[in-house]
Amino acid sequence: MTMSDPQSYEILIVPEFTDDRAPAAGEGATGASVRGAAAKGSDGGGPGDAIRSAVVTATGETGETGYPRYAGDGMVADIDPRTRAVEGLLVDGSELAYGLSARIAERGTDT
Repeated sequence: MTMSDPQSYEILIVPEFTDDRAPAAGEGATGASVRGAAAKGSDGGGPGDAIRSAVVTATGETGETGYPRYAGDGMVADIDPRTRAVEGLLVDGSELAYGLSARIAERGTDT
């Protein structure tokens, strides 16, 4: 991790939906479900509300994915600082449940 990497992020866990129009097994499918975009809020104008959030800070370690590791509030995440993608995530020691997705927001340096 370089000093230009953010020292903390806020991770938001949001619901997603599954695209039920994915072909069934034997119809050219790979057997994996197709994941859709984040669920719409009640106003239909954007992602669903976060069902959990956590502020994670840099641990100084590199995770199994090869990206910097961040931890806090029950979450451990490997985050690519260039793309801001969560590359690996444990929530209370377990993998993220199917149907949920992680989003991140960079934290200000004053917090």
